[in-house]
Amino acid sequence: MTATTVRGIGVPVKRKEDPRFIRGKGTYVDDVKLPGMLYMDIVRSPYAHARIKRIDVSKALAMPGVIDVITGEELAKANLAWMPTLMGDRQMVLPTDRVVYYAQEVAAVIATDRYVAADAVLAVEVEYEPLPPVLDPFEALEPDAPLVRPDREQKTNHIWHWEAGDKEKTDRIFQEAEVVVAQDLYIPRIHVASIETCGCVANYDPATDKLTIWMTSQAPHAHRTVFSLVTGIPEHKIRVISPDIGGGFGGKVPVYPGYVIATYATLKHKKPIKWIEDRSENLQADSFARDYHIHAELAANRDGKIRALRVKVVADHGAFDAAANPSRFPAGLFSVCTGSYDMEAAHVEVDGVYTTKPPGGVAYRCSFRVTEAVHTIERMVDILADELGMDPAEIRFKNFIQPHQFPYKSPTGWEYDSGNYPEALQKALEMIGYRELRREQAERRARGELMGIGISTFTEIVGAGPSHTFDILGIKMFDSAEIRVHPTGAVIVRIGVQTQGQGHETTFAQIVAEELGIPVEYITVEHGDTDTAPYGLGTYASRSTPTAGAATAVAARKIREKARLIAAHLLEVSPDDLEWKDYAFRVKGAPDRYKTMQEIAFAAYTNFPLGLEPGLEAECYYDPPNLTFPFGAYVCVVDIDRGTGQVKIREFLAVDDCGTIINPMIVEGQIHGGLTMGMAPALFEEIVYDENGTMLTGTFMDYLLPTAVETPHWKTAKTVTPSPHHPLGAKGVGESPTIGAPPAIVNAVVDALSHLGVRHIDIPITPAKLYRILQEKGVAE
Repeated sequence: MTATTVRGIGVPVKRKEDPRFIRGKGTYVDDVKLPGMLYMDIVRSPYAHARIKRIDVSKALAMPGVIDVITGEELAKANLAWMPTLMGDRQMVLPTDRVVYYAQEVAAVIATDRYVAADAVLAVEVEYEPLPPVLDPFEALEPDAPLVRPDREQKTNHIWHWEAGDKEKTDRIFQEAEVVVAQDLYIPRIHVASIETCGCVANYDPATDKLTIWMTSQAPHAHRTVFSLVTGIPEHKIRVISPDIGGGFGGKVPVYPGYVIATYATLKHKKPIKWIEDRSENLQADSFARDYHIHAELAANRDGKIRALRVKVVADHGAFDAAANPSRFPAGLFSVCTGSYDMEAAHVEVDGVYTTKPPGGVAYRCSFRVTEAVHTIERMVDILADELGMDPAEIRFKNFIQPHQFPYKSPTGWEYDSGNYPEALQKALEMIGYRELRREQAERRARGELMGIGISTFTEIVGAGPSHTFDILGIKMFDSAEIRVHPTGAVIVRIGVQTQGQGHETTFAQIVAEELGIPVEYITVEHGDTDTAPYGLGTYASRSTPTAGAATAVAARKIREKARLIAAHLLEVSPDDLEWKDYAFRVKGAPDRYKTMQEIAFAAYTNFPLGLEPGLEAECYYDPPNLTFPFGAYVCVVDIDRGTGQVKIREFLAVDDCGTIINPMIVEGQIHGGLTMGMAPALFEEIVYDENGTMLTGTFMDYLLPTAVETPHWKTAKTVTPSPHHPLGAKGVGESPTIGAPPAIVNAVVDALSHLGVRHIDIPITPAKLYRILQEKGVAE
């Protein structure tokens, strides 16, 4: 068989020879060109906090090619100056009296040419009265702090308080514990920095009374619902098309003001409006990630057995609570911070705070704050090991949830589906030669060299979500698939999730190929168009395979059950006399008598049993019974240059377990990309503001991303522990490396310096930061 005719899960299908699967050429939002299209650019605030005293648009309107300048006052008259966020807050589209973060949208210019619009932005005169910025979330909670949001009834910068676990039991264990370790950790604000910035083309057609929006959306159906809520236009009159997206990573889940302004402009002018951010706008004003100030404590026995975890967090959410989290979890899934460890109790509390910074709090390639949760527990376990003089691997083996304990109920209320944590770590240690590395480390230390070995054993929580627990704006987080088999056996699969490069076209085709026995080159997968795709909640939090992948499998099995009846009719036997074997329905005891799915498909339209509906298609709206819990064991080896503070990752091994693997090549690609994106915040990325709230890292000259030069050779391996409740046993993998890599790297760097008394370093661990530590410890060259 050639690569494209392989049926089945677990085969690395490439499909490069099929042009239908080379997607992205000429299909990005910025490639959309419509007759009479106008271009939009945005005036942005140079202040983090200021009153708007005057906006003069006369000079801009006098420029040739300028059609309109839209302000907040105009939107207010149309009841569009504010819009709902995905967390139930409300956010300014354009301000009417004040700005509350640097680079906030102030006005929008509409012109016949993109460059004319950019020039006209400079001609819009705005007079500001600066106000005190509110940049520190702890200071924002002080009674005399300036209000970021005077529009709210609650005259405070405190947004919400959320907690999980048993506080009384946890406090009691801490009072009687033999050992308690505590640490403050800060996980700084970072940006998704995807290749493609955000943008849209909005087009209202008066002839059809229909609004079409091409946009960079990870959740087209959810965005259509939000547009309907904001504009009042019925959903069936709105079409959202999300073509190929150059990276999402959570940053293209929120609805941004630019989308709403462009939509208003097309409704006003009855012409297509295109808005595409430049890179600085994307970095300065779009949704950020992280920004968690964490105080964590572990209680344990002197033999290293962990008994309880206690965590308090202050979360900086910027000027609006625009995080993309399930409604019931304003801090996301941070309560999974007990990780892979069996303990008696835990208590976690998080307070959200407004500051005069851009809004957001997106799940940057992680399941709703799981990156912060994993970083917390993995750093704390290493700190406990240091306190007790134990090996970091030994203390993990001592505290792992054991395979026989699954399904395991965590002390914060989650039910882990399956896992074998000791096996994954043992495999990682053997593959990397852990004992030999420890011997080498001792020898190097004796010579004054700095070498560190870091371990991260994490548990992810993905697949949002069960409708009884997860929703966004009240919409339950199920997902969907629709499969139609044509008379010739060709198949079209439409899914409710949206791809941003994860290879859904191949993965979902393989699921159908496995279930129906139809070669993958006969299967086309469509997504991203609300006029054709079934309603779904989109792609983020590694939910595609756990939800829509399951929906695809279930829909295919519905088709197979109908196909059984048609096959029985064709073979003149009872349906009970047939078995599905080797991708065909075969007569039990006479395997040479069989019908393939393609033969059955033709009969479904030409020779079907009396009383059976013709055709061969099915749909499924899948509501998972539980989330899935992929996990992994990562080991990182670093060398530190005492003359520069530079960290060199010498070796990095990632052992992942994502349950049943559908396409090994796609999984491998996801892991490699995720590891690089995990290395980035550990060593490079951080959004920085000055004392006035001005962003200092608004270009790639200042906001550092790793390139191929800095990226090490990643080594990977797998274990397979299927999820017991998923139709395929799959768990999801896209975000595991992003959450597992940072603590492995930090643990390695701290391990290299632990003999000098270093217990913790906040990320990013830059050469300058590390060199200062080396100077303080007297070992810098």
